[in-house]
Amino acid sequence: MFGGVSSQIQKERSRASGLGSIQQAIRYLNQDFQALKEECLQDGSLFQDPMFPAEASSLGFKELGPFTAKTRGVEWKRPTELSADPQFIVGGATRTDICQGALGDCWLLAAIGSLTLNERLLHRVVPHGQSFSDQYAGIFHFQFWQFGEWVDVVIDDRLPVKDGELMFVHSAEGREFWSALLEKAYAKLNGSYEALSGGSTTEGFEDFTGGVSEMYELKKAPRDLHRIITKALERGSLLGCSIDITSAFDMEAVTFKKLVKGHAYSVTGLRQVRYRGRQERLIRIRNPWGQVEWTGAWSDSSSEWNDVANEDKDELLCKMEDGEFWMSFSEFLRQFSRLEICNLTPDALSEDSTGFWATVTFQGSWRRGSTAGGCRNHPNTFWINPQYKICLLEEDDDPDDDEAACSFLVALMQKDRRRYRQHGQDMHTIGFAIYEVRGHSAAHRGCPSIHLKKDFFLRRSSCARSDTFINLREVSARLRLPPGEYLIVPSTFEPSKEADFVLRVFTEKQSETAEISEGDIDDSFRSMFAQLSGDVSPVLTDVSPVSADRDLQTDGFSMESCRAMVSLMDVSSPAAPPCADCNFRLVCTPDFFFSFFERVQTYLGIFREFDLDKSGCMNSYEMRLALENGGFKLNNKLYQMLVARYADNEVVDFDNFTCCLLRLEAMFRTFQELDRDKSGTVEISITEVTVWKKQHGITQ
Repeated sequence: MFGGVSSQIQKERSRASGLGSIQQAIRYLNQDFQALKEECLQDGSLFQDPMFPAEASSLGFKELGPFTAKTRGVEWKRPTELSADPQFIVGGATRTDICQGALGDCWLLAAIGSLTLNERLLHRVVPHGQSFSDQYAGIFHFQFWQFGEWVDVVIDDRLPVKDGELMFVHSAEGREFWSALLEKAYAKLNGSYEALSGGSTTEGFEDFTGGVSEMYELKKAPRDLHRIITKALERGSLLGCSIDITSAFDMEAVTFKKLVKGHAYSVTGLRQVRYRGRQERLIRIRNPWGQVEWTGAWSDSSSEWNDVANEDKDELLCKMEDGEFWMSFSEFLRQFSRLEICNLTPDALSEDSTGFWATVTFQGSWRRGSTAGGCRNHPNTFWINPQYKICLLEEDDDPDDDEAACSFLVALMQKDRRRYRQHGQDMHTIGFAIYEVRGHSAAHRGCPSIHLKKDFFLRRSSCARSDTFINLREVSARLRLPPGEYLIVPSTFEPSKEADFVLRVFTEKQSETAEISEGDIDDSFRSMFAQLSGDVSPVLTDVSPVSADRDLQTDGFSMESCRAMVSLMDVSSPAAPPCADCNFRLVCTPDFFFSFFERVQTYLGIFREFDLDKSGCMNSYEMRLALENGGFKLNNKLYQMLVARYADNEVVDFDNFTCCLLRLEAMFRTFQELDRDKSGTVEISITEVTVWKKQHGITQ
């Protein structure tokens, strides 16, 4: 709601030019790796990262916060201080380079372990040419996929050390540091090391590949799961598995056969061997701890290997405590609860097809009072959620399927939630619903549509949805629907939960997608405008969308209010030009009135919700609640100023409430445009203040 339109346009232009692609990653925090490295080499200094300093704040905020027992005595040391012969990578990156330390990020390390199985993918994340010998300057960089874009993250190589040992991830033999530095770069991206504690392996998978994940519950696994796993491994897809816990006491509890509950493992292989005259299917799994291995059948020291051909035994069996082990596939299905597969490219979603799945990515947000409507359980607000249209035009090519249907996958991901953990926030519970939009002929497909309102959703049930609302970073579903036009509505489970999100839609055949904007006007709205305005273009005061509301203490918007609202409307709103024969009368065009109407309707909903005594106006207390619900966190002094400006004897009518909200939006929007480095503070000259006041019609 507060994002600057000019900055959005600039972002779209940058994306169109390739910025954010794997070939042209965005510089995270605007740090240029090559330039910083050259500067250090010229100065003869080692890089010290001011954006992620070697301080307690980079470790964490709670258990790893400053002055806690776990961080007492922590030092930051470079690999050159920890080893006489430090190496970045020795003999290629392998799974034994990744041993978990004192951080609960096994999910991340399981993903890194799977990454080492695909050298091409690994070097996408871990760029070539980094070492502690050739042009060493204490600076390294790594690349991650973040919500539709690739970013390049720069770090220095100072690592947290306690009692002479690396605190977190380390290699088994101690002198290889690529995994520890990769973990540090990912911690920087998420705000701190502690922000990485706890998570789903698919989160790491997707941030290393830009792929899309699917999940299988092993208690109801498909019959051909072994074939799915084989194909996924052949494609280089990343796979992880875990065992559910039933209580907090189960977390990382070790079973009597040495499997760890609530722990993330990576799946690294699937093979068949000849065993006692029959074929036995085996699966290879790795514990990122680097130790604690399965001790049941087909474990390193089990007797089953005595009945396997020597060539198979020599190839598959490695008797060392490296955290990696084999078990029978049937035992795997019994012992583990869940399998996660990250498909590296959309075409991997179609098991036997070589065709490419088309991909479209939408960036969206949920904001209190405007676009955070909650799930379908909240019919009064569900309709205000963002809406996205998809037209499925061609059915699948499947000769064995009599049903005319189109395959597609929807993936909804909430952004940056780990960074908010230090503020006491975490993942929201999210999901999506899909509705068929009837009454649109093929000729109208692809045309903009009006944002559908409450009545539409009260009359219709969803035709598809995410399996469940869940507090994971991403929820996805693979779906098949008949050709037609559909509406995707992503939401949080409860209303008024704020977050940014990415919605990705993968389609196997031709389709058309579009975000439904509240600025799009259909014929029914133009007809309503014509009824209000008559044969001439009306002035804005004549078509106020609230003047007929008898439960409000208002006679409609005054000319002064209209002037203020026009000047404060977001610059993306179509302008309302002055009347040709009267400079102080504001002519209301259909486009401007539609944008204005939608904004006022949103404010009206907030106003009525917080007019607690239903008096048709607000007291200062009710106004404060309404502003907080709208997402404005203001201090007491600002509230006092607002009440003094917009209240009459501590009573605020809807006219002044709307002007107040528009002005706050404009101020927040301007601040975010000026706060280019997202530091939370801006410097502004007196000239810029004068220009801004003039643009917004402020005379005092």
